[in-house]
Amino acid sequence: MVNWTIKRFDELTLDELYNLLQLRNEVFIVEQNCIYKDLDGKDRSAWHLMAIENDKLIAYTRILPPGVSYNDPAIGRVVTSPSKRRSGIGRELMKRSIEECEKLFGTISITLSAQVYLKSFYGSFGFIVVGEEYLEDGIPHIKMKRKPLGKSTE
Repeated sequence: MVNWTIKRFDELTLDELYNLLQLRNEVFIVEQNCIYKDLDGKDRSAWHLMAIENDKLIAYTRILPPGVSYNDPAIGRVVTSPSKRRSGIGRELMKRSIEECEKLFGTISITLSAQVYLKSFYGSFGFIVVGEEYLEDGIPHIKMKRKPLGKSTE
């Protein structure tokens, strides 16, 4: 059974902090062979959504308030454990991340920076491309935005 929890930075236990940094490091730095500054100073402002199964962190996102990365709230550091890919946990992670954004900030736009190959995945949650493709840490990315239901996409 998967247990979901969301915590502010100052609510995280040392083990939770270690585990989320370990998973981010495993995927974003080692697996993707990308040396980048993961500890960017934004974690302290974030809510950290974690999926835990059998005492192991299997999926995670960082939810940032408006004004930290973009004018809108942002979802970032979206990561699923390699052992849990194609299990549906990534879809559940995004669904819950959007729900948490709406609980925290109301039904306003949400922005994210997506790796280009995940454009369709995020598109399935109502995110649309806003802007040109760009390189971030040597990986092609696109800025995407999700408008609240019933709102214009412009």
